[in-house]
Amino acid sequence: MTATDKLIVALDRSTRAEAEALVEVLGPTVTFYKVGLELLFADGIGLAEKLKQDGKNVFLDLKFLDIANTVERAVAQAASLGFDYLTIHGHDAKTMKAAVRGRDHAGSHTKLLAVTVLTSLDADDLKQQQSRMTPPELVIHRASLAHDCGIDGVVASGQEAKSIRNATNEDFLIVTPGIRLPTDEAGDQARVTTPADAIKAGANHLVVGRPITGADDPAKAAKAFNLAINQQVDAAS
Repeated sequence: MTATDKLIVALDRSTRAEAEALVEVLGPTVTFYKVGLELLFADGIGLAEKLKQDGKNVFLDLKFLDIANTVERAVAQAASLGFDYLTIHGHDAKTMKAAVRGRDHAGSHTKLLAVTVLTSLDADDLKQQQSRMTPPELVIHRASLAHDCGIDGVVASGQEAKSIRNATNEDFLIVTPGIRLPTDEAGDQARVTTPADAIKAGANHLVVGRPITGADDPAKAAKAFNLAINQQVDAAS
């Protein structure tokens, strides 16, 4: 994995044409894209297939959560499409084990990522869900459970990346959203980290949306994130 491959840009656009225009602007600066629910219903799968044909990596962010039979079948269908990463919710072992069965049944090499706690949530949000754990405690609990269930990695804040790495192993993937440069506003993200801090803590990939896609010059913004990543990778080598 190159340093450039560590950056994943979230293609949060409402139409395929808008997403394709953004990809064109970003050019070779970005090699990895996330296709989520908004774009999914605007021919997102078709775009994702085109991105793969063009040599890009694709993260399909669908966050499956349902009864085990449905998750197993849905993951089998999604994994058979041949994309690189696919998300499920990491709430319980039944869901995650079903996802592994579905992926394996499809004979796919797609990596499964369990979503631990959304980076937009804080302690008060978890209290509303009647959780007695703090966000870091719940993240580590779910990451450890995902690891034990055979999931390939997790989606989690960079604030918990170091603890996740210590609780799992070096091969376990940590994909971190909520990434901001020191000069960026947090927006609706509650638990943010800088690229340098997330990489230093053990994150494999950083997911960035609006700081790049909403910038006046998206390519320039992406280069700034790549530079921050590269500097931390070089410092650690």
